[in-house]
Amino acid sequence: MKSSLSIKDRMIRSVTMRRSEIVLRSDFERMGSQSQISRVLSEFVREGRLVRIGHGVFAKARMSSLSGKPVPRQPLEVLAAETLRRLNIEASGGQAEVEYATGKSTQVPVQTTFNTGQRRISRKLMLGKRSIRYENDYSTRA
Repeated sequence: MKSSLSIKDRMIRSVTMRRSEIVLRSDFERMGSQSQISRVLSEFVREGRLVRIGHGVFAKARMSSLSGKPVPRQPLEVLAAETLRRLNIEASGGQAEVEYATGKSTQVPVQTTFNTGQRRISRKLMLGKRSIRYENDYSTRA
């Protein structure tokens, strides 16, 4: 039996009912064709419901009290960690962050970095001019 709700209405319900701050494009695969889903996601970004942080990765948004533009409800670091978890990519804090957290360094890391172990990642996650960097174990091999 076909649903009486439009694709947009089903997608709105799906986004609002999620606990997660991250919405992946693949979450909507069963709701319609790729072009329909793309069109509705683009509309959500224009309306300020979602903010695009990567290819097929969106974050729930709220309106900024300062600029009046949509901004994510969580910081980029939290969104990136949740995105990697949702994509089944094991990642931990980067070397600079670990050294700062353990007291080995007093220098505060400027850019968020994730160590992906033996896995190489080319996915870009960014918000405005801020982006996430990746480290892996290949650079530390002798």
